[in-house]
Amino acid sequence: MKFDNLTSSFSMNNGVTIPCIGLGTWKMNSEIAHKAVLEGIEVGYRHIDTAAAYFNEDGVGRAIKEAGIDRKELFITSKLANTEHGYNKTLNAFDESLNRLQLDYMDLYLIHWPVIEEHKDRYKEDIIETWQAFEKLYKEGKIRSIGVSNFMIEHLDIIINNTDLVPMVNQIQFNPRVIEEELRAYCKQHNIVVEGWSPLVQGQAFELEILNTMAEKYNRSIAQICIRFALQNHVLPLPKTTHKDRMIENASVFDFEISDEDMKEISKLKALGRLGSEPNIPRGGQQNPSK
Repeated sequence: MKFDNLTSSFSMNNGVTIPCIGLGTWKMNSEIAHKAVLEGIEVGYRHIDTAAAYFNEDGVGRAIKEAGIDRKELFITSKLANTEHGYNKTLNAFDESLNRLQLDYMDLYLIHWPVIEEHKDRYKEDIIETWQAFEKLYKEGKIRSIGVSNFMIEHLDIIINNTDLVPMVNQIQFNPRVIEEELRAYCKQHNIVVEGWSPLVQGQAFELEILNTMAEKYNRSIAQICIRFALQNHVLPLPKTTHKDRMIENASVFDFEISDEDMKEISKLKALGRLGSEPNIPRGGQQNPSK
């Protein structure tokens, strides 16, 4: 897989393409997200990732409207809040997100978390009902692509075995500490694009000796090593920053390649494990503490 710049893309199983690096907005309030998205678009980002649970869709929407970029050039993702699972609630929640974003359609909409506290005793039925609402929105043309976030193989099986459409994306935690080989192999088998949240290990990457060694070897920043590591694993990274200079840095990863030997060395960090709870642990309605 070869990427030349921010406009290079992954192809989803419905034929829609998605820019190969997204700008994350987790933990940004509306004003900060507004500024960050404006600057990100100015830098060259065309893929913006938000969620109802981030409480910043209105700020992202204002930035999109003010950026002066043709809407067709942008790829906008949001996610269903944990409180809004279920067929009818999903349909209403989508309309509310679309209104906050001031958009006529969304490029990608995701179920944010597979098992929610309210429906933990019937989570299979909950996933099916919620996904069927996603399918309705997709078939009506209100969303160009639909997918999931933090879904494990057992959750993806529920959708694939009981509904019409295979998810086009699974957004999961991915970084040198969390590689998820089995899950990624499953997604590859079903032509599901894997996106990676927290590619910089929520800032902890800068404390890891192996990554510091690699940054020195390749004359790159640790952030660039992490983002390149994701891309070479065929994962679409979603780095988050509010600093314009770091946005530029995070996007400057297309003129070098990490060797196979060094990719294996970085992968040894998987022994440290994931950040936050496993996706099969039920989540409540508040903003996810990890992602």
